Amino acid sequence: MSSSQHPVALRLERALGLREAVSGPTKLLAIVMVLPLIDGIFPALILAGGIDSIAGIVQVGLLVFGGSAVLAVILAEMDGTPREQAKIVLLIGAGLLPLAALEAALAPTIASVLDLAIFERFAALVIAAIAAKTASARIGEYLPSPGVIVGLGFIASVDPAGAELVLVPDPGLILRAVAAAGVGVAFALGVALFGPWLRRNLDIDSFRFGSAIALGVLPLSLLGVAFEQAPLVVLIVAGVLAFDPGSGVSDRLTGANDDNGDSGSWSEEDDGEGRPAGYAADSEREPWL
Repeated sequence: MSSSQHPVALRLERALGLREAVSGPTKLLAIVMVLPLIDGIFPALILAGGIDSIAGIVQVGLLVFGGSAVLAVILAEMDGTPREQAKIVLLIGAGLLPLAALEAALAPTIASVLDLAIFERFAALVIAAIAAKTASARIGEYLPSPGVIVGLGFIASVDPAGAELVLVPDPGLILRAVAAAGVGVAFALGVALFGPWLRRNLDIDSFRFGSAIALGVLPLSLLGVAFEQAPLVVLIVAGVLAFDPGSGVSDRLTGANDDNGDSGSWSEEDDGEGRPAGYAADSEREPWL
């Protein structure tokens, strides 16, 4: 089971059984990064105007294609040197960018059959649901999947009377979509390259919670309730607050085995089953990372 304990990573691993394969973490990272293209989140954001500005591009890239799930998978799941991990990220990015461009190319055709004013509200709702799932796995169990919400939004907002076949894609929209995906790839690449330092100095719990708050603010930004850069500001603040030297992944994963008896943030006593005292099995605790 996932050592990262991130709700999104856990749900995907349980559904797909990725931990049984040697390349499980690599596949998991690929799925986490490509998932917004598969379940309809990214197309919904395109149609809702989420990438119509530079701030929107950066926010979508960091929160949708990057974010705490990508950070948790790279830091707590993947092995290898930073260079090896960076190569994996670049390989995933090579497939991610063309797919993002393809969905952006189809967006005008999809928009021609929708009432965008209605669909924007469903797009905001799906982002709010993802934020809740990121914050707590238990809450996520009671919420519908993003794909279901997007599907309901499409049904509720479809307007066949205004449909028209759009044969010429919008080059500007395609470039913005590729840029948003590129921001996510750059984020993952940075995490891979600076992984050793981040494992020692970043509290992923705090960053995950801050990322969930930023995701929760994003719908407000789309609807004009909050200023456009609000999610980015929240994410930056979350990153600053998550900086906590000595509380990172490396210390928690290795602290119990220190030669000097110092067990880091875990107790050095054993619970009789080879685990540090106070450590609960996956089924006994909330996966809070």
